[in-house]
Amino acid sequence: MTNLMKYQMLIDGAWVDAEDGGCFETVDPTNNMPWATVPEATAADVDRAVKAAERAMYDGPWAGMTATERGKCLRRLGDLLAGKSEDLGRIETRDTGKMFSETRWQAKYIAEFFHFYAGAADKIDGKTLPIDKPDMFVFTDREPLGVVAAVVPWNSQLFLSAVKIGPALAAGNAIVLKASEFGSASMLEFGRLIAEAGIPDGVVNIVTGHGDPCGKTLTSHPLVARVSFTGGPSAAAHVIRNTAENFAEISLELGGKSPFIVFGDADLESAVNGSVAGIFAAAGQSCVAGSRLYLHESIADEFLDKMVKIARGIKIGDPQAEDTEMGPLCTPAQMAHIEAQVALAQAEGGQLLTGGKRVAGLDGLFFEPTIIDCPRHDMTIVDTELFGPVLSVLRFRDEDEVVAHANASKHGLAAGIFTRDSARSIRMARRIRAGIIWVNTYRVISPIAEFGGMKTSGYGRESGMQAVYDYTRPKTVWMNLSATPIANPFQPR
Repeated sequence: MTNLMKYQMLIDGAWVDAEDGGCFETVDPTNNMPWATVPEATAADVDRAVKAAERAMYDGPWAGMTATERGKCLRRLGDLLAGKSEDLGRIETRDTGKMFSETRWQAKYIAEFFHFYAGAADKIDGKTLPIDKPDMFVFTDREPLGVVAAVVPWNSQLFLSAVKIGPALAAGNAIVLKASEFGSASMLEFGRLIAEAGIPDGVVNIVTGHGDPCGKTLTSHPLVARVSFTGGPSAAAHVIRNTAENFAEISLELGGKSPFIVFGDADLESAVNGSVAGIFAAAGQSCVAGSRLYLHESIADEFLDKMVKIARGIKIGDPQAEDTEMGPLCTPAQMAHIEAQVALAQAEGGQLLTGGKRVAGLDGLFFEPTIIDCPRHDMTIVDTELFGPVLSVLRFRDEDEVVAHANASKHGLAAGIFTRDSARSIRMARRIRAGIIWVNTYRVISPIAEFGGMKTSGYGRESGMQAVYDYTRPKTVWMNLSATPIANPFQPR
């Protein structure tokens, strides 16, 4: 461990080790070798971070800043992030195995989210009420909630942090962010930009560790006013239970098994390319991965011929290399889960069209782009999130049939619809029960547009202007304008 890079946590503006000196190794998934150590936060460390955020929120210079001044801090943070996109991308790729071409672009584009929230900071307003009482002037103001606990997974960690930190700070809150134990390094590198952006000490704190005690202590802390969680449903259930005592508001952005629906009149080339990007980009390690492909029976064979050819030609290897097209999985647990589910799908009658196994000749957690033709809609793999480059293919005859199957899922995060019929696209968008609908495109994001799911894909929304309001609460102020003294209620009139 002496040769490994050593990281520290950011608490109250200082870089610190865990109180007891505990740490864990972070592993490069391209070779399964540790390359850095990260602090294993204790409950006392988390408590210190939350209390630092509480002080910064109410007693420090952050509390006295105007909304416009807060916005300027966020704008500087976005500028700094864009300037460091290459370095942050390299670190995130090494820590998670995501393609450098994607992490570099994503880090740079995330700056736009901070710029958006910088502009939103002084656009938060209340309203006057046409109250039904004489001589009363009543208005509402919106105030920050308090300390926000943000929990993010390893995939797209910078992006998922930006859509929490941006609106939370724009609204005037302070934040304690728990980085994923599978990819903490990029978040800790990002933390170096906080003070440089002019954000006071304690306003943003970054802790590292596992679900217990780090995550549990954070989400159940009595000073936490809101928990914003992105991750899996099983972990989310623990988070919900953790907030039973502190009554924190909560938003959940969870996993998905998103349907990608292609009608017979679709632009076939566009749909094939969209499906390839939707499932094999980021090696399928995306909550919105289009992992359920529904093909109209009239074009299914032609579509699959084209897609299988592309899948077999994807170049797999070092995610740092510019010519690599798909990198490794992030964790050994993912590999074991995917291998088990692919085997089960074949046992249940699924036909393996391509892939289905680890990549030969490569060390690390590399899995082939995999397409499975599923003869039945009740197969286990059809509604099981794999979080890897595995596509389940099913056929349909008409709108009613595909809507029924698409909605017969416990998930409801995203969906893709490919058709040239504009009326059909609107009908389908209205009928599919998912929080995000892409028509003739896929995996497109913007700071202006909200995203989030329903059913076991979570609740609440991130991004967009509404997210800023979600980090505030309304306060109603009553003002008596009458010059007449208030009457004594115990004297007869």
